[in-house]
Amino acid sequence: MPDSLRRFLPRETVRLAIAAEQVLVLLLFWLSVEHIRTLSRFTINQPGTYGAYIDPLASLFVASVWSLPLALRRSRPLLAWRAMVVALPFAAHLIRPVYGNPPYTLVTTLTYLACVYTAAARTDRTTTIGIGVVSAIVAWGMDPSSLPIVIALVATAAMLGNSARVRRSTASRLAVQERRADMADAARAVLAERSRIARELHDVVAHHMSVIAIQAEAVPIQAAGDARRLEEGLGQIRGLSLTALAEMRRVLGVLRDEDGRIDTAPQPGLDRLEELIDTARGTGLTVSLSLDVPDEGVPAAVGVSAYRIVQESLSNGMRHAPGSAMVVDVHRTGPDLRLRVVNGPGVRQAAPPSADGHGLIGMRERATMLGGTFEAGPITGGGFAVTVTLPIEEEHWPSAS
Repeated sequence: MPDSLRRFLPRETVRLAIAAEQVLVLLLFWLSVEHIRTLSRFTINQPGTYGAYIDPLASLFVASVWSLPLALRRSRPLLAWRAMVVALPFAAHLIRPVYGNPPYTLVTTLTYLACVYTAAARTDRTTTIGIGVVSAIVAWGMDPSSLPIVIALVATAAMLGNSARVRRSTASRLAVQERRADMADAARAVLAERSRIARELHDVVAHHMSVIAIQAEAVPIQAAGDARRLEEGLGQIRGLSLTALAEMRRVLGVLRDEDGRIDTAPQPGLDRLEELIDTARGTGLTVSLSLDVPDEGVPAAVGVSAYRIVQESLSNGMRHAPGSAMVVDVHRTGPDLRLRVVNGPGVRQAAPPSADGHGLIGMRERATMLGGTFEAGPITGGGFAVTVTLPIEEEHWPSAS
C-alpha cells in the first residue's frame, strides 16, 4: 500500500491491508511452486515428459525468489531489493531449461519492479539512480534481447518511487510548517492579549493613581488641621484605591485562576461615565459632561473604548493641566459615536512629562482597532483637545485577519 494512502485510512484498515499483502505473498509462493512443478513434470525416478528436470529444492528456491521479497519490501526495502537482485540471476539460471527466454514470469517481473519502486521510495535521489542502474543491468543480463523494455520498466518504477518519496517529504515539510504556523498564530494571540491587558492596566492605573496622587496632595491643604475633613479625604483616597484594585482584577479576569475559572465581570462602559466624571471632580477639576446616546446604547467594545479614552483624557488633564476646566462631549452622530474632551490651560505647575508615557498611543490604538479616527493636539488660547470617532456598527470594524 502506498504511504500516501495511509494517512487517509483508519489504522485497522491499514493493518488489514498489510495482513492481506502477507497472505498474497504466501499465495504467490504456493502458485509459483505449483507452476514450476506443472512445467517440470518430474518424479523422483523419472524425468519430466516435457521440458527439463528441476530438483524440488531448486523449485522451492526459484519460487522463493519470485515471491518472498515482497514480504520484506515494507520493513526492509533495501534488503528486499538486494535479495532480489542477487538471487534472481541464479533463479533464472535454474529455470531457463523450462522457460527459455525470458527466464521469468509476469509475477517475477511485478515482484522485481515492486522491490525497485519501494527501495526508490525510501532512499534519496542518488541511491535511487544507483538502484535503477543496477536493476536494469541485472535484468538485461538475464535476457540481453529485452534491453529497451527493461530500461523502460525499471526507469518507470524508479521514477514513481522517487516521486512518492518527494511527495511524502513535501507533505511532511508542509505539516511541520502548518504546526509552526499554528504555534506562531497562538503566540501572536498571546501577545495580542498581553498587549490588550497592558493597555487596560495602563489606563486603569494611570487614571486612578493620578487621582490618588492629586488627592493625597490636596487633602492636607483642604483639611487645614481639621481631623474630620482629613478623615473624609483619606476615606476618599481609600475608596479610589479599592476601585482601582477592583478594575485591575476585572481587567485581569481573562486569565484563568488555579481552578481554571474565568472572571467574566463586564468592563466599564458609557453607563459609568458620570461616575468617572464625579471622581475627576473630586480632585479639584471642573468637569462638565454632555452625554447624548440613544437608549439602545452601543456595542460593548465601543463602550469600553469610549470609557477608556475619556478616562485617559481626564488623567492627562490632571497631570498636565492641573486645576483646569474640562469639557467632555459624547454623542452619537449617524453610524458613529463621537467623543471630544477639551481641557483649558492649567492653573498650577504641571508635573514633568513622563518619558515612557503611552496615553495618546493607547487611545489611537483603541480608535484604530474599531476602524475609527483619532485626533489630538493643542487648541487656540491654550489647552488640549482629543477628538475621536468610533463606528458603532460592527460591519464597519476592521476584520480580525
